[in-house]
Amino acid sequence: MPRKPSPHGRTGRPPVTSRTQILAAAHLLIDRDGWEKLTIRRLAAELGIGATTLYHHIQNKEDLLVLLLNDYIDRLGRPTLPEDPRERIVAAATAMHDALAAWPWAAEILTVDGFVGLLDESALWMVEAVVSGAHDRGCTAAQAVEVFRSIWYYTVGEILVRAHSVGRRADESALTLGTSFGGLNSSRVPHLAAIGDQWAALAARDTFPRGLRALVDGLLADARSGS
Repeated sequence: MPRKPSPHGRTGRPPVTSRTQILAAAHLLIDRDGWEKLTIRRLAAELGIGATTLYHHIQNKEDLLVLLLNDYIDRLGRPTLPEDPRERIVAAATAMHDALAAWPWAAEILTVDGFVGLLDESALWMVEAVVSGAHDRGCTAAQAVEVFRSIWYYTVGEILVRAHSVGRRADESALTLGTSFGGLNSSRVPHLAAIGDQWAALAARDTFPRGLRALVDGLLADARSGS
């Protein structure tokens, strides 16, 4: 017996009944097409509903992105943070790095001015951990914010550079041009010429953990001397 059409003429997916379905569909669209191309209309089409219906659940694209990020961070769970302030900062920054590495597009969204401040309190535990660690090491409020901001820039920069580098590997000519110093004039750039083709392998090493610890130590020492 043929299937009867739905009252509204739709015979495909059932209507959206939960925010979980909406976020799952948005996540799929972002993974497939990039977060810049995510729109309420495209999301509604993916779900098989009208945009007007979706607006009952989501205010706008910014609201949707905030919901996605809050949901993602909530799913990660919180590690047990060390009591030592310096180690607490390092642990929180490492968790931040790992979370962004798994979802690089989130790093791009969070670079928009003011976006971090839109997250829920429960999603700000990494920021709180860094700021509290700096405070417990004697930093003023201004210095603690500076510690977080410096770590944030370092972390996001590392994530975005590596994410874009992976995307470029499909173009072999771009990879060769960007990561090899073979054939340079040694009289003009002697050190780079000496490194030559080793640059690609050396630049590919994961130096984030060591760089993070050095950065944190430097920031805390500078804050103490400044105060």
